Amino acid sequence: MNTGSDERAEVAVASDKAETGGAQSEQGLGSKAPEFIKARRVLHLSWQVGIFIIGLAVVVLGIIMLPLPGPGWVVIFGGMAIWATEFVWAQLVLRWTKRKVTEAAQKALDPKVRRRNIILTSIGLVIVAAIVGVYLYKFGFEMPWNIKNQ
Repeated sequence: MNTGSDERAEVAVASDKAETGGAQSEQGLGSKAPEFIKARRVLHLSWQVGIFIIGLAVVVLGIIMLPLPGPGWVVIFGGMAIWATEFVWAQLVLRWTKRKVTEAAQKALDPKVRRRNIILTSIGLVIVAAIVGVYLYKFGFEMPWNIKNQ
């Protein structure tokens, strides 16, 4: 709350900088709105509402794309990135997601995991090929809904 004392605000700002300066995990959190928008409470609130609505529209579009053709997850993360320009919770979720994706990518590049994945994929392809081969042997190139005697 502004009490009208400029000296007090400078001290508060200086202590905030000193406290957050040492914390690397908190660096970069907060609103990325221009300063003239952050300076006016009503304008900043309407800015946040606009960012939330735009981000929500993008996330909903991504959710719609999940079962349909299109880059659903990429669009959802794009909406989260829009939200992250204004909301700390979205920034934290985005950081957590980036960390988990990086960990999964490093894990997938592990030679033992890659070998296991290649073996499991090969076994799955052999099973699918065997099922398709049995079907073609029994019914030929006939579609399942056109088969008369089952």
